[in-house]
Order: sequence, then C-alpha cells, then structure tokens
Amino acid sequence: MSTRPKESVVPFVLEATGTGVAQQLEVPGSHRFATDAYPAFGGQDAAPSPLFYALGALTSCNQVTAQLVAKDLGIELTHFEFRVQGDLDTAVLVGGAEGNANFDRVEVTARVATDATPEQFAELERETDRRCPVSQLFRRSGTEFVSTWTQVQPASV
Repeated sequence: MSTRPKESVVPFVLEATGTGVAQQLEVPGSHRFATDAYPAFGGQDAAPSPLFYALGALTSCNQVTAQLVAKDLGIELTHFEFRVQGDLDTAVLVGGAEGNANFDRVEVTARVATDATPEQFAELERETDRRCPVSQLFRRSGTEFVSTWTQVQPASV
C-alpha cells in the first residue's frame, strides 16, 4: 500500500545559517530575518530571540486564524490588540538542570474589535484556538496555556 500525501498539506520550508548563537533565516526566495540572544545567553541582542519569535508566531497565527474563522462566521474583525507573556524557567536552558526546557506558562490576552454577536464572538474564540497551529503547539506541549479574548466595539479601539 503506497502512502500519498494529503492534498491539503502545504510544506513550510525555512533555511538558516549561523555563528555563535545568531542566525540568518530565509524563506527560500522570499523573506529574510535574524535571531540572536541576550548577552546572558551568549548573544549580542542584535535581533529578537527565538523565544520572542515563538511568542510572536502565536499572536500572528491567532490573528490569521481568527480572520479565516470570521469569514466562515460571516463577521468582520476590524482591529486586534495582543499581549503575550511566556514564563520561562531558565534552569534547564542555561544551567543544564533536568526537566522540561519549555515555557512553564504562556498567557495570551486579545482585544478584538468586531461587529459579532456575543454568541459569534464566543464561537470565534473557540474555533480560533482549535484551528490555530501555533496555539495547538503550545497547548499540546504541556505548557500551561491561558488565552483570554475580549470583544470591543469597532469604534472603541
């Protein structure tokens, strides 16, 4: 029996080179970006840490996913404000202690301007969490994951 890939699978390819703790990353033929680390981790703080990119990926993916869900629900999302905090115990990363090097806890708060009814907004929040690949990475990693969304009227942002 041969295994064929699903037609809905899209490969995401990223290439990287680096020295020390700094990297140059590229989406082939497209975007380029850099990572570095705080001096305490051996870097120069010349670019965001990979940990900030992970947290930024979380908010960005939530916004993209929310727009897809909103389209399905027939509602309009006009503005987003996110705050995300990841609490990282550096004992494993820096000190080599035994345990999980992952964030202990990640908390996302979102303010979303929309014309949705309260029921539609609750569905938007549920479906965005369920369908967002980056939210699912955090949830399934064992990290304590808290996400709180608040609806605001479009004119109030």
